[in-house]
Amino acid sequence: MELLRNAVRPYAWGSRTAIPELLGRPVPAPHPEAELWMGAHPGDPSHVIGPDGTERSLLELVDADPVTQLGEKCATRWGGRLPFLLKILAAEEPLSMQAHPSAAQAAEGHAREEQLGIPRDAPNRNYPDPTAKPELVCALTEFHALAGFRAPDRTVKLLKAIETPGLAKYTGLLEAQLDPAGLRALFTTWITLPQPSLDALLPEVLDACVRHVQEHGEFAGECRTILELGEAHPRDAGVLAALLLNRLTLRAGEAIYLPAGNLHLYLHGTAVEILANSDNILRCGLTPKHVDVPELLRVVDFACGEMPVQCGDVGGRMAVYHTDAPEFELSRVEWAEGQDDEISVDSVGPQILLCTAGSLLVTADDGEQVELRRGQSVWLPAADPPVKIRALGGARSQLFRATAGTCEN
Repeated sequence: MELLRNAVRPYAWGSRTAIPELLGRPVPAPHPEAELWMGAHPGDPSHVIGPDGTERSLLELVDADPVTQLGEKCATRWGGRLPFLLKILAAEEPLSMQAHPSAAQAAEGHAREEQLGIPRDAPNRNYPDPTAKPELVCALTEFHALAGFRAPDRTVKLLKAIETPGLAKYTGLLEAQLDPAGLRALFTTWITLPQPSLDALLPEVLDACVRHVQEHGEFAGECRTILELGEAHPRDAGVLAALLLNRLTLRAGEAIYLPAGNLHLYLHGTAVEILANSDNILRCGLTPKHVDVPELLRVVDFACGEMPVQCGDVGGRMAVYHTDAPEFELSRVEWAEGQDDEISVDSVGPQILLCTAGSLLVTADDGEQVELRRGQSVWLPAADPPVKIRALGGARSQLFRATAGTCEN
């Protein structure tokens, strides 16, 4: 059981305050800080801090002794690789619109790009990893996102609410086929529009969104988002594609699960994110980064309807966010002000514990203790004994626990 030193990723869309505040550093930071990575991804592994202050890469530890670190079953199931990556995500501005491949798509795409000799860090690389990237995001603050395709009949109603002469034929295209195939047809048409056609249509749509917001229309929230995206990314077909997605506002503790193929876009807010240990991203737009439309269309799932919002299945103090992802499981534990009762955490394989509020005392069955302050995390190898955790100081405290979803073959 050892504390982790974790890498901060300075993407341009990140917040200058959320992660520095969490880590107890001066605010604002000189540059945007978008993600805090906790895990053993080769791109930026955490470092384990030993009792004498020395550090060693968690990736090196796992590679050197996967059975001790992951457990025999987990090491066998996941090829000696920690299957999950835990993050703090702090979005001040929207991310790119993106989807992630399934396990089969990732394996095939990675092998194909390896054979073509595309460097894994090349900007046009779609599959730097051979694994899937399902993810679950749990809000720490109010968190805004676009995720999954809205039911087609609702989207037709939205398009008619902002209808313009240039938009009418596209509304008709979807209205003629109110199903995933109709969504695929419209989505494909929009993201492959020639630039002159897009330059004619997009200003019409944005003007119509302004009018709808001024009239306090039914879809005013969706239209505000489209206007924000249009201002940040002029002449980008992703602005049109955003009209097709569900707009969500998550409260603290609420989460959404994004399986393979789910098209999504995080807009604003701070969240805990857990995902398979992969960095495979197929982007649709709203980014200066590489966009591969044909490959994106192979990956995107056009299933439609409302996105389920989870609050976690509560048992005692612990709420578990269940998904069908075998790579990970996320749990949340809350102590209100004045509560300091102890919870037990079994040794079920590799685990990362993250304190996001207050401070916690983690005590192993062998007597070893670690105090976790807000923003700190600890690595629990599979070989370690079970631990007990309690809040310190009487303040509200919060813990997130990341584990493997399953280690069975």
